[in-house]
Amino acid sequence: MYEHNEDQLVIPDESFLPFEGRLNPHNRWILMASYIPWREVEEEYKKRLGDLNQGKRAYPARLALGSLIIKEFLGLSDKGTVEAITESPYLQYFIGLDSFQMEAPFNASSMTHFRKRFDLDYINQINELIVHKQEKKKAGEDSDKESSDNDDDATGGSSSKCNSTSQNPCDQPHKNHGNLLVDATCAPLDIAYPTDLNLLNEAREKLEGMIDTLHKPLIGKKRKPRTYRIRARKQYLSISKQRRPGRKKIRKAIRQQLGYVRRNLKHVEALADKMGLQALSKKEYKDLLVIQELYRQQWIMYREKRNHIKDRIVSISQPYIRPIVRGKASAQVEFGAKLSMSLVNGYAYLDVLSWDPYHEGNYLIHSIKAYKERHGYYPKAVLADAIYRTRKNRKYCKKLGIRLSGPRLGRPPKDKQKNRQQRQIERQDASERNRIEGKFGEGKRAYGLGLISTCLQSTSETEIALGILVMNLSKALRDSFFSFLKFYRQPMVIFYL
Repeated sequence: MYEHNEDQLVIPDESFLPFEGRLNPHNRWILMASYIPWREVEEEYKKRLGDLNQGKRAYPARLALGSLIIKEFLGLSDKGTVEAITESPYLQYFIGLDSFQMEAPFNASSMTHFRKRFDLDYINQINELIVHKQEKKKAGEDSDKESSDNDDDATGGSSSKCNSTSQNPCDQPHKNHGNLLVDATCAPLDIAYPTDLNLLNEAREKLEGMIDTLHKPLIGKKRKPRTYRIRARKQYLSISKQRRPGRKKIRKAIRQQLGYVRRNLKHVEALADKMGLQALSKKEYKDLLVIQELYRQQWIMYREKRNHIKDRIVSISQPYIRPIVRGKASAQVEFGAKLSMSLVNGYAYLDVLSWDPYHEGNYLIHSIKAYKERHGYYPKAVLADAIYRTRKNRKYCKKLGIRLSGPRLGRPPKDKQKNRQQRQIERQDASERNRIEGKFGEGKRAYGLGLISTCLQSTSETEIALGILVMNLSKALRDSFFSFLKFYRQPMVIFYL
């Protein structure tokens, strides 16, 4: 059965609003707003703005940070984030607006300025505050539950046992408590896969544009230098259009493009001696410096017939990106930032972020010290991959009484029962360590760590740190949901008088 309703037009002013025009207090954005310490964020925000009596009035800290969190949580673009905030009263509440407004609270271009104001260290600081607040809240709930259990024992209700020794880790700061999960991954950036031939072709085209700009005042006075751009373009396309060109053909094409780039660099140098570089824009001048280093690297690799060099440039517009060798089945090499992350009780911390490749095992001690600063005690066990199990790290963990996951050095014990227990512990550690792998997958699939789309180095670092912060907010949201379910699933207790 179908009811015809074509002529039943609903006027927007007459549309029904639930909750009598009020917001639902159990909405996810209302709950997440309570997880963030806005007062501490505002105090640090004012310090970073500098002189508050000069310049245009800045947007509040809650509006700026809240907009960045919405973008990462929903996986939207800058423009899509502004549109979503304009349409939803819950999102407007989350960014601190006191009432719903139909106009956009800010322009989409302001999102770039928000990312510049909230740098990597600032976001990590906010992440620490959020996690500390959640752990403090959980500790309070556990203490309330323990006190209620003790009351039940006193009244003859529940039969839970209470030891004379306190089980709270804070009461025993000299002992180790908890597990620390550490691992490293790469957050790739949204760039085209770099090849030597494509980079040299892009450098040649940019240099041709610079020659045109520098020669513009000399039109009619002096002949423009010859760049052979048509011939160079045809030679490049003859190789790039082939599906599988041979090594000799690729090497010959690289040699041709190197010659054109060297010629164009000489023309730019000659024009700069006469006219100066004032005609070039800031971006063109930056590209010129990068292209000079790119040519040097490519010429060394061509001459010495090798494919690697220190601080290799893989993008002219983003020269800070480095190739990160991961050895994965899907991609042997990724191009982005390498980061080391630690996981404690389901909450993630960003320990190290670097654009240069590094050995993650060298930063295990740094992660353990960071754990001590956060919680006041060392971890009981460190669950890490085989690359972290160096002799230096084993010696450090043994000194502090920390159990490092994985098989021990030397021969296995002769006692079969002891050997069986040791293998069982190793399997259990490997099973628990999968949680940090799952956390990497969650961040890359749902929260933007799989492809960073920002262009600047500082804003890319902010994007990565925001992804980890949003993961922790999502974890806190799930914990509150499960605690809500446990509250309603508690059995009813009947007291008989």
